[in-house]
Amino acid sequence: MTKRFIAAAGCAALAAVSTLVATAGAIAADITVLSGGAVEPGLHAAVAQFEKQSGHHVKITFNTTPLIQKRVEAGEKFDVIVAPPTAIDGFVKSGAVEAKGIVVGKVGIGVAARPGAPVPDLSSTDALKRSLAESDSIVFNKASSGIYIENLLKKIGVWSGVEPKIVRYADGASVMEHLLKGKGNEFGFGAMTEIVLYKDKGLKLVGPLPADVQNYTSYMASLTSTGKSSAAAQELVASFATPSARKAFADNGVE
Repeated sequence: MTKRFIAAAGCAALAAVSTLVATAGAIAADITVLSGGAVEPGLHAAVAQFEKQSGHHVKITFNTTPLIQKRVEAGEKFDVIVAPPTAIDGFVKSGAVEAKGIVVGKVGIGVAARPGAPVPDLSSTDALKRSLAESDSIVFNKASSGIYIENLLKKIGVWSGVEPKIVRYADGASVMEHLLKGKGNEFGFGAMTEIVLYKDKGLKLVGPLPADVQNYTSYMASLTSTGKSSAAAQELVASFATPSARKAFADNGVE
């Protein structure tokens, strides 16, 4: 994203804020959003602010990036897409998205375990390798964070030893549900925001990956070319660049 675009986005965000009160008195629009699940808590918080200020209603559907790509390719229509920049680039090339939008933040990968389970040592990459070797099973998804974990395990030289005890699911939610019902020395990987969503159910966020192997996935909100509520959707995307929305994302794990 160029400095010129960032400046323009900032101006658009300020303009959007100044018009929110005016649009609240107008006819409320229904805005549809298709988003990656990793930003769920932050997106809900930022959207709640927008709905209160604007009077518009936002319906959010969460999917993994591969499923988002499949739904867009199948011709499903949404007003806004929130996905990693690489996916947005593909949508721009295909014409599904008008242009790159606003980066809402980035999400790191963490380790989760059920209450009472042995806690893996995350103090260093070597400590993580020992914890992986000592575990009974390791759980992660087949989406973007899971692809990174697979490549990481190969990079640090433990893949062949741990592959037989790896359990994978299509999405992060299934990983968390599995861990809650698990047994033995088992832990899993996932977006830190997804793990936090299961805190009230008893799932424990052990911590982030060691800094030298941590990976952050950025998420960008962009307008589609086929949306029905383009004006209201533009207000929504612009609002994500405001200080209050940035704080809402950050407070919920989307840095």
